[in-house]
Amino acid sequence: MLRFVRVSALLVLVCLISGSLPRASAADSKNLDSFAKCLSQKQVKMYGLFWCTHCAEQKDLFGSSFNYVTYVECGVPGTRRATDECKNAGIKHTPTWSFADGTRKEGKLSLEDLAKQSGCKLP
Repeated sequence: MLRFVRVSALLVLVCLISGSLPRASAADSKNLDSFAKCLSQKQVKMYGLFWCTHCAEQKDLFGSSFNYVTYVECGVPGTRRATDECKNAGIKHTPTWSFADGTRKEGKLSLEDLAKQSGCKLP
């Protein structure tokens, strides 16, 4: 029994050191509603696909506040095809963030990067 406790403690320690235990996301520790609303007010959009893991990770950074982000779904339900809206917008990779000045950033962005690019203030 003592050996089991030691092995378990060692495994927990290894997980803590490697960072593989689940951690609270930024959305868990602060309310991002005002930040997400600001992004929408400044015409920032996220283009994504429902099957895209990086898109899901990006959404998770916002938690429930993602409901306030302007999001364009590029996937046609039940298929792996892109919508005409995303094809016409020239979306090649997701997530893609578009900004009011016409710039685009592909890939998952940190909240800090989104704040810097948009001028919106993080809480």
